Amino acid sequence: MPATNLLAGKTAIITGGTTGIGRAIALEYLRQGCNVVVNHLDLPRDSTHLDALLSEAASLKAAGTPEGVTVGELDHLPGDVTDPETGRKLVEHAVSKFGRLDICVSNAGICTFAEFLDLTPDLFTRTVRTNLDGAFYVVQAAARQMAAQHDQDSTSRSSILGVSSISALVGGGQQTHYTPTKAGVLSLMQSCAVALGKHGIRCNALLPGTIRTQLNDADLSDDAKRAYMEGRIPLGRTGEPRDMAGPAVFLACEELSGYVTGAQLLVDGGCLSICSKVGRREREREK
Repeated sequence: MPATNLLAGKTAIITGGTTGIGRAIALEYLRQGCNVVVNHLDLPRDSTHLDALLSEAASLKAAGTPEGVTVGELDHLPGDVTDPETGRKLVEHAVSKFGRLDICVSNAGICTFAEFLDLTPDLFTRTVRTNLDGAFYVVQAAARQMAAQHDQDSTSRSSILGVSSISALVGGGQQTHYTPTKAGVLSLMQSCAVALGKHGIRCNALLPGTIRTQLNDADLSDDAKRAYMEGRIPLGRTGEPRDMAGPAVFLACEELSGYVTGAQLLVDGGCLSICSKVGRREREREK
């Protein structure tokens, strides 16, 4: 996307913002003039991802922009989203650094494929705690700050995005612990849209299809499996993290989506339409 400053002067927090979809959204927000604070776990591998993100953000700054266009500032804060304090500290850090909070992208998540009959309680609990509990805590912390801003200024408008998944709408044989959490994120955004509209806060869900990230890179390295999946996608390819950036800008931008809340934006290359047709044909054969 070109740098048109659609988010100029805004401040965003993004969980899981140093890799994959979160990283792509962070960089596009910066291009659009938004100040961004990303959250990460601060594990040894995270330092490499963080350094690369900081380097690219610096390159955006150094590259220069057309007159009247600015690039946002990037900051970061470590923390585990399963801890309620992480969301609170992330919000406080963003407000301390940039003065306010306008956008929250709840993106952090894990997905480890496992057979249902072999699924351990530990993997189930870890997935729910990260994907659903973590989203709740971060969204609640962000909403409290956004509501306070609206109380001070009734013209204040904010946006919360929950990164759900196409898996919220379709089943997955090795994702019985994962798909319920993504359905939960979608439901969380729908309920928050109802609860927070009076505070000038819009809440929407982004539903990625098959996007190649660190979560599924090993799975997609199987050429036969990748070819099969691509054959079921009308656009003929799996998604890249950058494919999520434009939709995330759209939902964050008041001028573009100011009357959109409680919605789900599916970004899947048309995959669900094929799945739906296949499902209908199978149901018809069963009659």
